[in-house]
Amino acid sequence: MLVKICGATSAGDVELLDAAGADLVGLWHGVPGGHAELPAGDLPALAGAAHRTARLRPVLVTFLADVKALRETTAAARVRWVQLHGYQPPGTVRALKDAADLTVIKVLHLGADGCVERPLIAAYERAGTDVFLLDSVTGDGRIGSTARPVDRGAVIEIADRVSRPFLLAGGITAGNRDDYRAVADHPLFLGIDVDTAARDPGGRLRADRVTAVRRGWRATDDTGTGP
Repeated sequence: MLVKICGATSAGDVELLDAAGADLVGLWHGVPGGHAELPAGDLPALAGAAHRTARLRPVLVTFLADVKALRETTAAARVRWVQLHGYQPPGTVRALKDAADLTVIKVLHLGADGCVERPLIAAYERAGTDVFLLDSVTGDGRIGSTARPVDRGAVIEIADRVSRPFLLAGGITAGNRDDYRAVADHPLFLGIDVDTAARDPGGRLRADRVTAVRRGWRATDDTGTGP
């Protein structure tokens, strides 16, 4: 099971996450108003810090849909994983996969009315999506780092429709794995994506909180394996 922690903004954050046993570190660029937004010029140094660790892989987390800009940004930072967290169409995935050797994570947004992208799941898969990330949407439409738990039944319904591995986000804590037991036992479940639960009340990443989440969710699987 993979543990992805989002929103590192310094080399110290990267070192902390490596020491705490995370597998993937989310680096935000093209996330307007995001608390961990980074200018493109800062990405190479942070991605480089991740590459120098024993296990961490950097992931560009973005709302951008400009394929040319994404190709240039990932190439400059030597980032091979991209998380499309907005409402980018399947064509964006296809263009990225055709243009570069990238692992593409596409977020599927689950709200009160179900999954917005449900009619497009097959198209995202045909376009080359490698991993889906199932995340929650607030009632006012806010996406990303909402700390809002996603409905378990809705997750299973979408998990049964996809043919790619998936990560789970949305209100993940050190103590709620049992609430999502059926999700964690799903054959395509790949791991979790965490932001809020990895931070202290001041918004700083904390090694003890990351470790607690990792241990809580890897209670029966501490391999940290994945594609």
